[in-house]
Amino acid sequence: MKLISWNVNGIRALANKGELAWLGDCGADFIGLQEVKARPEQLPKQVNDLGFKFLAQNPAKRAGYSGVLTLANFKSQVNNSMFNDDDEGRVIEHSFDNIRLFNIYFPNGQSGDERLAYKMDFYAKFLAYIKKLTKEGKSVIFCGDVNTAHKHIDLARPKQNKNVSGFLPIERAWMDELCKAGFIDTFRLKNGDIKDKYSWWSYRANARANNVGWRIDYFFISQDLSFKVKDAYILDSVIGSDHAPVVLEIDL
Repeated sequence: MKLISWNVNGIRALANKGELAWLGDCGADFIGLQEVKARPEQLPKQVNDLGFKFLAQNPAKRAGYSGVLTLANFKSQVNNSMFNDDDEGRVIEHSFDNIRLFNIYFPNGQSGDERLAYKMDFYAKFLAYIKKLTKEGKSVIFCGDVNTAHKHIDLARPKQNKNVSGFLPIERAWMDELCKAGFIDTFRLKNGDIKDKYSWWSYRANARANNVGWRIDYFFISQDLSFKVKDAYILDSVIGSDHAPVVLEIDL
């Protein structure tokens, strides 16, 4: 099974630029899109033209903000209410067989202390939830824009960003806790300590051309699925967004 995660930073803008069509020919069974910034009636026609059998969406209440969208070729039960107050449209949970598969747009904490606190509360609630699922014997996969680079090798300029949200000690400590709880970063599982591989670049200072980036988009799995992972990689040549798609190939 091939799964793709991509923060599109506005699906309507992406469609207008002609950078959406490739998803219909990429051979994916599941595509999790984040930061869709559109309500269901605003989705561009190109989404249906991609040919996926099932669509699920969790839009934000605020217009033109956040939101997640899933395209899939297999049926699942869909739950958008992991958090009862998910007004920002950040989570879609898919249930099939014994698997819980999440498409998530995690909060960004860069706009101030209040948003950082919101982000850390979101992190804590989510980790508690997936730990509960694994204790119940469920297998967990989650993908999305986590909005934190975990290790120094996950961004081009760690020293310059040590006091910036997205690489703060408190955020990275949560990712340590996530890994200690048995959840595995599939990119590192398959690629080891490879450097200079990123999934997000600022639009400023020609950052993408110079590969001054951050790896903040992930596929994580519960430990029981580790032997089923075939490959994990970043499609860093795909343009249209400030993020690159990330891919997980896994036997399910």
